[in-house]
Amino acid sequence: MNPTNVLYTSSHEWIEADGDVRKMGVTDHAQEMLGDIVFVEMPEVGKVVKQGDELLTLESPKAAAEVYAPISGEVVEINEDLESSPDKINQSPYEDGWIVKIRPASVDEEAGDLMDAEAYEKKIEEE
Repeated sequence: MNPTNVLYTSSHEWIEADGDVRKMGVTDHAQEMLGDIVFVEMPEVGKVVKQGDELLTLESPKAAAEVYAPISGEVVEINEDLESSPDKINQSPYEDGWIVKIRPASVDEEAGDLMDAEAYEKKIEEE
C-alpha cells in the first residue's frame, strides 16, 4: 500500500510537504521495476526545474531510468546518503530513500496534475 500523505505522478515519482519545501523520490512500484539501484546521478543544488523536466537518473543492472520533476521549483537539498548507499531507495523509498527537496515555484497551480494514493493505486493496476 502506498502512503496516503504524499502525492504521486503518472511517471512514478512521489512528493510530500516538508515545511516550505517538498521532499520527493520514486515510488515503491518504480524501484521494484528497476531492481537494485546501484547509482544515482543527482542534480546540482540550485538547479531550477519545471514540472515534468528530467531531474536525475537512477541506474540499476537492468536499466537506467530518468526521474522527472513532480513540480516546478528549485532544488534546495539532495540526499547525500544516496551517493554511498543508493540501495536506500530500494529499502525505504518513502523515508530514507528520498532523493531531493524542491522549493516550489507555485504548487497550487500544478497540484491538479498529481494523484492521491487511491488514484495512483488504480493507475498501476491498469499498467
